[in-house]
Amino acid sequence: MTRCRRWLTTAALALAGCAGPFPQSTLHPRSDYGRAIDHLFTDIFWWAVVVFVIVETLLLIALIRFRHREGRPAPKPLHGHTALEIGWTLAPAVILVLVAVPTVRTIFATAGDAPPDALKVEVIGHQWWWEYKYPSLGIVTANEMHVPVGKPVQVSITSADVIHSFWAPALGGKRDATPGHITRIAFRADSVGNYSGQCAEFCGQSHANMRLRVLVDAEAAFETWVKTEQAGPAAPAPASPAEAGKAVYSRSACLACHTIKGISPGVIGPDLTHFGSRTTIAAGVFPNDSADLARWIADAPALKPGSLMPRMQPPLSDAEIAALVAYLQSLK
Repeated sequence: MTRCRRWLTTAALALAGCAGPFPQSTLHPRSDYGRAIDHLFTDIFWWAVVVFVIVETLLLIALIRFRHREGRPAPKPLHGHTALEIGWTLAPAVILVLVAVPTVRTIFATAGDAPPDALKVEVIGHQWWWEYKYPSLGIVTANEMHVPVGKPVQVSITSADVIHSFWAPALGGKRDATPGHITRIAFRADSVGNYSGQCAEFCGQSHANMRLRVLVDAEAAFETWVKTEQAGPAAPAPASPAEAGKAVYSRSACLACHTIKGISPGVIGPDLTHFGSRTTIAAGVFPNDSADLARWIADAPALKPGSLMPRMQPPLSDAEIAALVAYLQSLK
């Protein structure tokens, strides 16, 4: 009975892993690139099913037809069969051709080329966050990349430190982010939505915490986002907690690492100019709410191992942290 319960428990846990949701599934493509990969996978899958059925059927026929029977003489050994040898040499070759042709076509179709009018986005991997630059729009942001629906996008990918891998499964395949080298992905998103992604190349202590989001916006919403990002940060109201937080920011070590347009020119950490408009912090690990942001400011390495954002020295008081949270969340 105990052994049966263990098997049932194991089976239940295994089935629970199949229940979803799967926010980083490649099986629900939302771009032309994603659909090309999905079609290739589906075609090869069915070829594999056909091969599996044929091989297993022949195996079962052999097992049943030539099984041992009492009183039956031993089978005579067969030395060579030209037709069979030609057949099992040609059949795999034909199957490989049928797999190779669509594979090569898909590789060339998804090589990263985009029309001249495509939106250009430069992606830079850092330990452990993503930087996005829109050179034609004069925008720099972090971790959450905005693109318009139905428009071609050219993503150029590199790294500022070690090798990372940019991967937004619903929109495109993995591309390594390598220092001193540029790789590219081109896609056209077909559905408005928020698509999760992940660094797919082990890059150190917080590799699993190097997440990303691609927000596909309707055209009007994207234009609004662009205009907002191109503007400077909103000034805090006089005598407000946000204004007090701006004063805390201006005298803290934050200035050395982070950029806020017109206030600080730091380039080590993410640009904070419109930090308050982002939905997450710490490269998608926590929601951008007051409680998590306060914990992050107080001691980032305790929440994200290896984080290059140090614990404030001397530590900020609770009142200073609360004011700084109010200021950062006002940057929209």
